[in-house]
Amino acid sequence: MSLESLIVTCDPALVGHFQSSLAAHGAAFHLRQDSASAIEFASRRHLDGLMIDCDDVPGGAQALAQVRSTPANNQSLILAIVNGATSAKAALDLGANFVLSKPIQQSRLESVLHVALSQMVREHRRYFRYDVDLPLRFRDRLGQTFCASMKNVSEGGLAIKPENFMKLKGTLLVEFDLPSVDPQTFHAKADVVWSDSSVVGLRFLYVEKKSGVALQSWLNSLEAQSRFRGTVD
Repeated sequence: MSLESLIVTCDPALVGHFQSSLAAHGAAFHLRQDSASAIEFASRRHLDGLMIDCDDVPGGAQALAQVRSTPANNQSLILAIVNGATSAKAALDLGANFVLSKPIQQSRLESVLHVALSQMVREHRRYFRYDVDLPLRFRDRLGQTFCASMKNVSEGGLAIKPENFMKLKGTLLVEFDLPSVDPQTFHAKADVVWSDSSVVGLRFLYVEKKSGVALQSWLNSLEAQSRFRGTVD
C-alpha cells in the first residue's frame, strides 16, 4: 500500500530531487511533462500527492487549479514549484498546500516533504479501500432495516452489496460488528454516493466517537496484513 504521486515537470534536475526524496519514503510516482496529459491523468484516478512545476511547464499554474477541482483529487496534497512568473501567494490561491521556489535546495525540499508526506499518508488512508467480506445492517430513511455484505472499507466510507437488489439513495444508518477479540458494533451515518447493478458506495457523514477509534484500529490491522502479504509475495 505505497503512496502514489504525480510529478509534473520537464526539468530533469527537479525530477531527480523528487525521485530521491520520494523513494526514501517508499512513495511511487508518475511523471508527466505537459499540463494537458497531467490534467487528463489526474482526472481519472486518485493521487495522494502532486508536485506541479507551475512556471517551467506551459500551463502549469492552470493545471494546478484544474487538478484541484477534479472530484478525484480535490483533497489531495499539492506541492507547487514556482520560478518567478507565479508568486507563492498565487499558487496557494490556486489550491497548492505548499510552495517551493527554484532553485530547489534538497534540505528545504526534505523539510517540506517531511510534513507533506504525513498528510499524504492521511489522504491515502482516507481514500484507500481494503477488500473485506462482512455482514452489515443498514436502515433507510423510512426506518426499514436490511442486511447486506460489506465489499470494501476505508476511513471515509465503504461499499455494500444488499441481499436483495434495491435502489438506494440519500442517508443510511449503518452498523456492523468489527472483527476483534473484544467485539464492538460500529455505528455511522452514511450517504449513498454511487451504485451499480449490485453494489452501493457509501461515504461516512458521521461516525460515533467510539466507533471511529475502533475503525482506525481495524484499518491499522488491515494495513499490517496487507504489508505482510506484500512481503510474503
